Amino acid sequence: MTTALLAALFAAAIAISDADAQTVRYFPVPDGDGPHDVAPAPDGTVWYTAQRAGALGRLDPATGKVEHIALGRRSAPHGVIVGPDGAAWVTDSGLNAVVRVDPKTREVRTFALPDSTANANLNTAAFDRNGVLWFTGQNGYYGSVNPRSGDVRAWKAPRGNGPYGITATPAGDIYYVSLAGNHLARIDITSGEAAVIDPPTPRQGARRVWSDSKGRLWISEWNSGQVSMFDPSTRQWRQWMPPVRDARTYSVYVDERDKVWLTEWTSNAIMRFDPETEKFETFRSDRDGARVRQMLGRPGEAWGAESGTDRLVVVSYR
Repeated sequence: MTTALLAALFAAAIAISDADAQTVRYFPVPDGDGPHDVAPAPDGTVWYTAQRAGALGRLDPATGKVEHIALGRRSAPHGVIVGPDGAAWVTDSGLNAVVRVDPKTREVRTFALPDSTANANLNTAAFDRNGVLWFTGQNGYYGSVNPRSGDVRAWKAPRGNGPYGITATPAGDIYYVSLAGNHLARIDITSGEAAVIDPPTPRQGARRVWSDSKGRLWISEWNSGQVSMFDPSTRQWRQWMPPVRDARTYSVYVDERDKVWLTEWTSNAIMRFDPETEKFETFRSDRDGARVRQMLGRPGEAWGAESGTDRLVVVSYR
């Protein structure tokens, strides 16, 4: 058996790790895009932030076609999500603004942060139960945008620099994590005040957070390498370590079945963690230095952006 055939069989074994996880597919985007975050849209296309190109990208997986929507001079988009209105909502650190892109007209509407929060270094966003968007700024801020009134507000984070990942629970409550501040925080969506919740692992580097269907909060810890879970109903924490030496767990996403997807940089892989069996599955990239950032998905698909290879990746499963 040739070396090339062995390599092909090994790649196939990675792509189909079991009967449930069906395939891993890759979609190239323009060279130099540096895709950061990704958000599948209701129409089957996939939004992604082309951070180095200063644009919002849109992939049609059926054809592989990629479209760029320019966001403005000095744009450096970080996060993207699909809002309740079906539009793409972007947190743009270069513009120091939240940007809405209409999926039909491609109209770009910019919500600039107050002058007092210049260079907030915007990261990610989530919508609360009232349809208000909340965002994080790694230089020590979090804030909100009311799409109906256009009102933009911002607050200084209780422990300074670090606000990064953010999520909404099924009840519409908002939590964020602080990478530099090593903590979880709950935002009172009425007053805007943030209350710190300290994880049991010190200096863990909480980077991203995602809620499951029960309102439990899953956190990727960059410094410790762990994935942690905090249950607000019991105030209890649990932690698991991926089966990787010196793990660097970057992001987390919870799918419709409450399976937890992670990106882990040391092994150059996407991982899926089953909270019921407490087992990890690994889907390594077929290229070195993939550096998958945030993941997002829709039923049957978990999507990520390989910032190091200028590709989007999807793991399809039944």
